[in-house]
Amino acid sequence: DGVRMNNAIYRSGHLQNVITVDNMILDRLEVLYGPSSTLYGSDALGGVVNMYTKNPVLSTINKMNVSSNAVVRYATATEEARAHVDFNIGGEKWASLTSVTYGSFGDITQGARRQSSYQTFGLKNFIVQRYGSTDSAFANPNPNKQSPSDYKQVDVTQKFLFQPKENIQHILNIQYSNSSDVQRYDRLTEVAANAPVFAEWYYGPQLRNMIAYNFSANKLAGFFREIKLTANYQDIEESRITRRFKNNNKDYRWERVNIFGFNADAKHYNGKNELHVGVETSTNYVRSTAERVNIVTGTLSRIATRYSDGPTKMSYNAAYAQHTLKINDRWILNDGLRFSFVKLDARFADTTLMHFPFNKAIQNNVAVTGNLGLVYATPKNFRLAFVLSSGFRSPNVDDLTKVFDTRTGYVVVPNTDLKPEYTYNAEINFNQYGEKFSFGGSVFYTWLKNAIVVDKFQLNGQDSIIYQNIKSGVFAPQNKAKAYIAGFSLNAAFAIAKNTSLDAVFTYTKGKYTNAGVTVPLDHVPPTYGRVALKHDNKIWLAEFYTLFNGWKLIADYNPNGEDNGQYATIDGMPSWVTLNIRGAVKVGKNLSAQVLVENLLD
Repeated sequence: DGVRMNNAIYRSGHLQNVITVDNMILDRLEVLYGPSSTLYGSDALGGVVNMYTKNPVLSTINKMNVSSNAVVRYATATEEARAHVDFNIGGEKWASLTSVTYGSFGDITQGARRQSSYQTFGLKNFIVQRYGSTDSAFANPNPNKQSPSDYKQVDVTQKFLFQPKENIQHILNIQYSNSSDVQRYDRLTEVAANAPVFAEWYYGPQLRNMIAYNFSANKLAGFFREIKLTANYQDIEESRITRRFKNNNKDYRWERVNIFGFNADAKHYNGKNELHVGVETSTNYVRSTAERVNIVTGTLSRIATRYSDGPTKMSYNAAYAQHTLKINDRWILNDGLRFSFVKLDARFADTTLMHFPFNKAIQNNVAVTGNLGLVYATPKNFRLAFVLSSGFRSPNVDDLTKVFDTRTGYVVVPNTDLKPEYTYNAEINFNQYGEKFSFGGSVFYTWLKNAIVVDKFQLNGQDSIIYQNIKSGVFAPQNKAKAYIAGFSLNAAFAIAKNTSLDAVFTYTKGKYTNAGVTVPLDHVPPTYGRVALKHDNKIWLAEFYTLFNGWKLIADYNPNGEDNGQYATIDGMPSWVTLNIRGAVKVGKNLSAQVLVENLLD
């Protein structure tokens, strides 16, 4: 809804926080591929996901109009039970939309059929329970059940619309999302010396509050024909709670982020030219606290916080311009520039626990990024685009101040010398449309300068330290010499008959970085994947049979020091897989529809 969700403590991948947006009130979701730092700023290196929730609707009749929607959903493999209701009250100039969604998710049951070489892969053979003052590991009655992986969540959205004129809108957008504890299942599967490593490892309630005011005006008579203003405030809370097996010390780490943001966009049209300019600012205030509680005696003690424990502030400020020139009926030129200024000021109030050789981390980073694109499109059926673009990501509080054991015996520490990373991207994409057969694809190559990757490090001249009473190797985010990401995507669709189509998509990605003559894979790079679907859709009913597939991610393609987490794979890596799935939907009367989906037919 025009509000930046990336904040000063969000990580670069494996990000569960996106579930705080209620997908049952979404109007649409847009995925922008490639560096989008011109319009969206720091962090938009590989693309942007734009999520838009539904807006209130004014009445089209001469009196107040009330309408509503309700959804109930149950799914077996995830033990999901969800209910949603929203209702819209529309007048001539005022409207209100209220949405509430509640979801309960149980322990996930995984497929039982495995490749013959990996018959035990993914099995959870034990569960941990505590009786009295002792932890015990018991046999899991169903090793295919990922226990524990359950959680609950409630989402509330309230929007008010005031439209005094046809071309002017004011929207007040209030969103609330809160979860129960969320189990960190992967860490709860870890075993050492034939015993579980952790008795407890979970995220505390994941809280997101947002209030935003949006003003938009179009068809204006001045230089700028369209104007959009957004002022917003977000309150984010997350926490991590851990306790090792047969250990009475329970560690709590809390993070609270308050974010104040504002952005203004304006568009000017003049003949074949369109100019889009804007300014943006977002200021994050981060508070990180921690404590250890002995669950038997109640004794409290100090532990290291996840982030800097003193006043910590980070701000993003930018001005940008995007220009489009329609050269003629077939050629379009697109170009843009963004000037960014990112400031981070983190203070370490207590350095006695970790013995940091510093007590603050201050950065002021300036960047100019841009894009240049040329599009050739015929009036009916062909489109070809060439894109050159640059991206920029300034280290945030998570990059610069984090202390955390990503896995047992491995601790990440701050590196105050960290610098921004930059990307330079070249891309070609094409689409050929036809009445019966359509196809398209894209090829891209991204070169990273000063790429931020986690690698071996030293703290106070030591390559290992005692952390959480475990001797742990020291790692830190660092700028590495060279890195690249390259890949391609292909898609095709064939109209077999009226309302019946076959479509497919296939994606391949590769990424590596080189430092001091040694080349290793970048982390977060997915294996080959795709989807093929046969679909029939008419006014009354829909049916689709589809397959999803992933290729191997060989162990040689895992980053040895980052967050690929090869310890959860087989000795050879992550096996390839394929699922067969079928779904059907039918409209029952005017106001009711039902859908049935059977996933992973081969178990």
